[in-house]
Amino acid sequence: MAMKLNLSVTLSLGLNPFPKFNSKKLHAYGCRRGLHVSRSSLVEEQQQSISFSKPETHLIDALIGIQGRGKSASPQQLQEVESAVKALEGLEGVPEPTSSDLIEGCWQLMFTTRPGTASPIQRTFVGVDFFSVFQEVYLKTNDPRVSNIVRFSDAIGELKVEAAAAIENGKRIIFRFDRAAFSFNFLPFKVPYPVPFRLLGDEAKGWLDTTYLSPSGNLRISRGNKGTTFVLQKKTEPRQRLLAAISTETQVREAIDEFVSLNKNTAKDEIELLDGEWQMIWSSQTETDSWIENAANGLMGKQIVKNNGQLKFVVDILLGLRFSMTGTFEKSGTNKYNVIMDDAAIIAGPYGYPLEMETKINLELLYTDEKIRISKGYNGIVFVHVRTDGTKQE
Repeated sequence: MAMKLNLSVTLSLGLNPFPKFNSKKLHAYGCRRGLHVSRSSLVEEQQQSISFSKPETHLIDALIGIQGRGKSASPQQLQEVESAVKALEGLEGVPEPTSSDLIEGCWQLMFTTRPGTASPIQRTFVGVDFFSVFQEVYLKTNDPRVSNIVRFSDAIGELKVEAAAAIENGKRIIFRFDRAAFSFNFLPFKVPYPVPFRLLGDEAKGWLDTTYLSPSGNLRISRGNKGTTFVLQKKTEPRQRLLAAISTETQVREAIDEFVSLNKNTAKDEIELLDGEWQMIWSSQTETDSWIENAANGLMGKQIVKNNGQLKFVVDILLGLRFSMTGTFEKSGTNKYNVIMDDAAIIAGPYGYPLEMETKINLELLYTDEKIRISKGYNGIVFVHVRTDGTKQE
C-alpha cells in the first residue's frame, strides 16, 4: 500500500517515479544528504547566509507551518501562499528558465496544490505526505531527464521515478515516465517498480511550466499539465529545516535545542505569547495519560490565544465532538506565564456538557515568531506549535 502511494506522489509532481540509482552521481548523493537533518548540519546551515529576496521571503514565511506540503493547510494559509506565488510570478525571475543552468540539480518539494482535475495517479499520492519528496532536473545531458524521488527514511531508502524529458520552450519541459525502482539501504541491489508505463498512455506523460525561477537559483515555482502548482527549493531556511526534522522524526529534540540556543544568542528583546490559533505538531511527552488529561494539559490539539489574556484548548474528538477548555494567562517573569484553565466541556454542535476540571501550568516561551512557537509547559514538556490562522497584516 505504501509503495503504491509513493508512486503517485512522484508522478503527480511531474517528477519521475522510477529511478536509476547511480551512487556515482553526485546529484543523487546531494538529494540524499538533503534529507538528513542532524544537529551539526542544522548549526552549519543556520549560520550560512541564504539568498532570498523580500517577495521570496514572503512566500517562504507563508509556507512555514503548513503540514503535508499543503494537504493540511487552512484556508488562510492557502490564501497567503497563493498571494505570494502570484506576486512572484508577476516579477521578472530568470528569463527562459529551461535554458538556465540554475534549473539543473536537486529540488525539494515544499508545497503543492491538489486540484480536482488531478489524475488517478495523483489522487493515490496522499501517503507521500509522510516522506520527503525531491525532484531532479537534468536537461543538459545526452539523456535529459526529470526524476521524482520519495525518501522513506535513512534506514529504509527511497523510490525514484524517472521521465525522459525535452525542452519545448523557455518555460516548458515535456516529459514521459519510463522507469522506476526502489533503492533500499539494506539491499545491495535496486528493486524495479513494476509499472507498465507503455500501458498508461497519456497518464505517463505531461508537461511542467516553470513560472518563476529565482536569480539565486534557490527557489522555483512550477505548474503542471493537471493544473497543480509546485513550490520547490534547493536551499531552505532554519525554521524549514527544523520542521523537516519534526516531520521525518529525525533527531527532533537535538534540532530544537540547537535552534533555540542559536536564536537565544541573537535575540535582543523579550518574546511574547502572540495571539492567534496555534496547532501543536510535536511534544517531548514520554508518558501517556488518558486523552482527556492530555487535552486538559494542552498536550494535543489547538491553542487559541487572545490578546486580552484568555486562552482556549480545542481538541477534535470524533463525529463532530470537540473537547474545549478555556482559561486565562498572565505574565510571571521573563518569557514566562502562569496559565489557569478551569472551564472545560465536551461540545457537540450548539450543545455542551460541562466537565469539572482545573489545570495550572507554568508556561515558558523558548522561541516564537508569527509562524512558529516553541515552549515549555506542563511537567516541563517541550512543545512546537505552528500558526494556522494566517499572519496578521501590518
